[in-house]
Amino acid sequence: MSFQEARSFPTKAGIESATSNISGGMRKAPKRRSGNSFRHFPKLTMLSEEKNLAPLKDKLICIAGPRRLQNELIGFFLEKKGRATCRAGFDTLQAAALYTGSTNHPRLILWDCGGKDQDECLTALERFHEEIRSQDYVALFNVPPDLGIEEAALSRGVRGFFYVQDTTEQLHKGLMAIFEGELWVSRGIMSKLVLNNKTYHHVSQKDASILTRREIEILSLVAAGATNEEIANSLFISPNTVKTHIYNIFKKINVPNRLQAALWAAKNLSLS
Repeated sequence: MSFQEARSFPTKAGIESATSNISGGMRKAPKRRSGNSFRHFPKLTMLSEEKNLAPLKDKLICIAGPRRLQNELIGFFLEKKGRATCRAGFDTLQAAALYTGSTNHPRLILWDCGGKDQDECLTALERFHEEIRSQDYVALFNVPPDLGIEEAALSRGVRGFFYVQDTTEQLHKGLMAIFEGELWVSRGIMSKLVLNNKTYHHVSQKDASILTRREIEILSLVAAGATNEEIANSLFISPNTVKTHIYNIFKKINVPNRLQAALWAAKNLSLS
């Protein structure tokens, strides 16, 4: 049975009527009312139709990994509830090759690193550079929480991590954030990364002066791992305004993403 088909079951009134007929012996059973005696299970509501979730409509997600059934189920979920276009394959090349549509837009490679140790994952990520276009995104899923791969993976271009205990809703939300240009990384990991790469030297006033006061506020929040929505709520501005500021910040300090912006902030701003 497809998701569009409805399964029916008797209403409370219908059950009471049937019980009355049985107890009444020879009493003639009433005619079934058309359309009212039975109700239907509601159709599944797509996450993309919910007010608080933006859709993944027309986004291409290539799911790569050896677990075919798992990958196809994830793709089914993202297509039905996120309205994304998904392709699943054993590796990144196979998953991407299954897509025959336009490749002008960025793809997201969702790679299964379950069952692999840190060295195996990092070796595979090095190989990805030959298979993935510069505008594509890479995210890892089935990440064991104690793998400790995040810092090295981020330096190799990974944009997000989904752990073995994460839910499908967390996956959906994280993929939307990545397509919006954000990193899907915990604040703890981001803070550790920034602190580990911070050089304690005199702040260059020349470097810091290229940013406005508002841009410095926003960059400080980015470095702390805040999302666009959290920054907007903190500063009482719209998410679109946050996006505009972040775009201008990246352009001024000549960085391609939030991670590099956070590292720039650690070296050039006095972050408390």
